[in-house]
Amino acid sequence: MATRNQKAAFSIPSIIAVVAAIFSFSTGAFWGFILACVAIGFGILGLVLSISPKVRGGTTSFIGIAAGTIGIIAAVVKAIMWLF
Repeated sequence: MATRNQKAAFSIPSIIAVVAAIFSFSTGAFWGFILACVAIGFGILGLVLSISPKVRGGTTSFIGIAAGTIGIIAAVVKAIMWLF
């Protein structure tokens, strides 16, 4: 049997996590909070998938989780500023 070497590919959830985190900063408080939660959820999923040697994206997922956490803080600050 012939074995082929395949390059490890980035997982889709890790990419979604980073994109959602970026968009969470450019929207209002409500959608920023929702997108930040999506970023954290997909970031965790991306970390779990990156355990496989065929899948890359552990660092990207971690960046998505960190940016999602900062996005939640930013959304709360935007909501407080909107109220006052």
